[in-house]
Parts: sequence; C-alpha cells; structure tokens
Amino acid sequence: MDFLYLVLGIAGLLIGTELTIGSALAIAKKHHLSEFFVGLIVLSIGSDLPEIAVAIDAGMKGLMGQDASGVVVGSSVGSVVAQIGFVLGVAGLLSYLTLPRRYIVRHGAVLLGSTVFLFLAAVDGLVSRAEALTLITFYIIYLVVLLSREKVPEEVQVTVSDEPDRPWLKLIVGLVLVIASSELTVSSVVSIAEELHINQAVISVLIIGLGTSLPELSISLAAILRKRVHLSVGNIIGSNIFDTLIPISAAALLSPVLFDRELILFDLPFAFILTAVVLLLFVRKKGLQRGEAALVLALYLFYVGVKLTQLQ
Repeated sequence: MDFLYLVLGIAGLLIGTELTIGSALAIAKKHHLSEFFVGLIVLSIGSDLPEIAVAIDAGMKGLMGQDASGVVVGSSVGSVVAQIGFVLGVAGLLSYLTLPRRYIVRHGAVLLGSTVFLFLAAVDGLVSRAEALTLITFYIIYLVVLLSREKVPEEVQVTVSDEPDRPWLKLIVGLVLVIASSELTVSSVVSIAEELHINQAVISVLIIGLGTSLPELSISLAAILRKRVHLSVGNIIGSNIFDTLIPISAAALLSPVLFDRELILFDLPFAFILTAVVLLLFVRKKGLQRGEAALVLALYLFYVGVKLTQLQ
C-alpha cells in the first residue's frame, strides 16, 4: 500500500508541476524573456517545485522528531545526477544540443561551484542553518546578477499563447497539488525504507530523484521537438543549480540535515565529475551529439548500477 501511495505522490507532483510550469510560462510572456533565461530560471524553478516541497516537508518532519534527512538529500542529489545524465543524455540522442560558449562557461562555472559549496557544507555529515543560509545567499546573488544582465533581442523572445486562460489560478492549483503530493511522497518513502530496512538516501536517489526529474525530461523533449534547444539545455542547467543549493538548504533552515557518508564520498563527487564531463563536451565538441549523449547516458547507468548494489 505504501508503494501505491508513493506512485500516487509522484504522479501528483508531476501533474502539479506541469500546471505550475504552464501558467508560469504564460505569465512570463509579458516580460519578454529569452528562451535560455526562461529555461534557466522560470522552468527550472517551476519544475523543481517537487524537490523543494519534499525538502520543506522533510524539514517539518525533522522538527517533529522524525528524521527524513535521507529523503531530502537523496532526492536532491539523485535529481541532479538524473537530470545531467539521464535527461540530457536522452535529449542528446534525439537532437544535436548546442549552446554558446559564454553560456557554458558562465553558468557551468556556477553549477560546478554550487556542487563544491554543497560538498564543503556537508563534509562534516551535517548541513546547519548557517550553512543553509550561505547556500541560499549564493543562489540569490546568482539570480540578481542574472536578472541585471538579461537583455533580449527581438528574435529570441519566447512565444506562448496570447490567451493564457487564467494562469494565476492554474499556478495556485499547481502549487497546492505539489505541496499535498509531497506529504504523500515523503511519508510513503520513509515507510518503505523502514519496512524493508533500506537506506532512505538510496531509495530516494533511485525513485524520487528520477521520478521528480520527469518534468525536466518532458520539458526538454518538448522543447527539442519544437527546435528550442536553448530552452531545453537552459532548463537542465538552471534546475541543477537550484537542486544543488535550495532544497537541502530549505530543509536545513527548519531542522539540521544529516548527510549519509556514502553520498559525501560517492554521490556528490560523481555529480561533480559527470557535470564537468558534460560541460567539457559542450566546450570542446561545440555541443552534445549522439555519441557524446550515449557516453553521458552510460555514465548515468553506471551510477544507477552502483546504487542498486547498495540495495543488496
């Protein structure tokens, strides 16, 4: 029964996120933002609402004496690896992914730096409130700088429906659905982990991490089918920056978050290496073609294989 609740919870997260993203795009139209910017900020934050909702719910459970650190840490780190490995790998198999070098260098450096900052905060096995504030501050500074530099040529403005059909109402409905589904997801994962004596972090990485990455996958594939590559890649980069800095920090502001040693020694370093490999391929190969995408996907499958051995 708990597994059914988990499936229903993830389904609710995905449906709520899709509602939120659609309405956010409609609202963003009047600001005339570039496709890369919308992917980097609007879509990435919108599609990461499941992670932040799960994190806040887990933090609330921590305040009540029930440790759910493994859920928030595992889902955040697992989502980062799934997005850069699985989502970008699948997208690269379908289309030649390109991005201007200046975007890769600037935002790629922020992404790698975010991973390093999270590692330094978690290396002692605990992310405190002070460390959480530092990570959140870094993200806010990044957003402020990004917003101050955003200039949109007429030819790259985002096009969405001229009649958004009550986007604010849809946004509220989506947010409510995401928050309610997060409660069901966290509760079911904790119950399953306790019943099967499985490490919360492992099951969160494999199930929630990939499950909550489905919005990014659907957005990226839809963008590619419409030949909006910048929107797709921007969504993945922005989402990973957000996932690295915000969900764990949000939970830690409510209750200190414990970091499993395996995540510190393997998962975070792997996320850094995989990200560095992808960025290097973008810079040296001028994009991600099928061969490079297959390599990225293979690295992700290796990661999944290693995590599955921990379930034995």
